[in-house]
Amino acid sequence: MALNASPAIACVGVIGKHDQPLHISLFHPHNTNPNAELEFLFLLNSCLDIFDLRARTTKLLDSDLGLLQAIDDRLACYGWLTNTGVKFIIVVDMMGRPPQDPSDQDAPRDKRRFPPAAVGLRDADLKPAFRAVQTAYIHLMLNPFYMPDERTPLQIANYGGKSPEITSKKFINEIQRVGKAWYPGIGGI
Repeated sequence: MALNASPAIACVGVIGKHDQPLHISLFHPHNTNPNAELEFLFLLNSCLDIFDLRARTTKLLDSDLGLLQAIDDRLACYGWLTNTGVKFIIVVDMMGRPPQDPSDQDAPRDKRRFPPAAVGLRDADLKPAFRAVQTAYIHLMLNPFYMPDERTPLQIANYGGKSPEITSKKFINEIQRVGKAWYPGIGGI
């Protein structure tokens, strides 16, 4: 782990109730790789079986499913299931982003942003991020001009094969804000 680096969000995925990807946001440094979106799409897709397994084997009392899978020493996937069947997946990069240059005038002065190197995350560390993503999704659904696509995968295949995507700039900007603002131990976003 880099000196004073803190775990950071690498990817936020919103998956529809029929397991179709609705939105994927990538964060630095993962957004610089041209194949990263496809790689993270495969990673998010591998988490869907874990969602199904947990829904069948446990009685969910909370939307937070915690750690779904650890990919390697660097990436770990955490999940959140809404009562409508929409799934949120946050992939955390345990190596994180390096600390900002202190000479950067726009850098926040919050020293808690980069605590001493973390060994791991507690499931509760991601709850503020999941709540913020869910709030952004609820606000999107409350928009009278947004028409959610309720088609099943078979209907999508029969009507051109294009999966619906969330294109709302306000939603995308909010997800980007959440991904950049989150750090372990944050109380709210």
